[in-house]
Amino acid sequence: MSSRRSRSRQSGVSMNNITDDQITDLVSKLQRLIPEIRNRRSDKVSASKVLQETCNYIRNLHREVDDLSDRLSELLATTDNDSAQAAIIRSLLM
Repeated sequence: MSSRRSRSRQSGVSMNNITDDQITDLVSKLQRLIPEIRNRRSDKVSASKVLQETCNYIRNLHREVDDLSDRLSELLATTDNDSAQAAIIRSLLM
């Protein structure tokens, strides 16, 4: 453990005024939000695993958004630019 971390633990407050209990609470909230972890039968998941799965989940969401944007762009290219469909697609791409 770094000396800064150990000093902050000794004082009871970290450098950002976040307590260990608050970190535990935030990790628990993430655990409930991430489907890969939420659907597991075991309640015991390490904080590092929760953070790792959270990063993976966010990466996957970014990929999905990019894929959907590409599909919408392709769809827009095949529709009449003055149509109501094109207006809806453009609004989704914004």
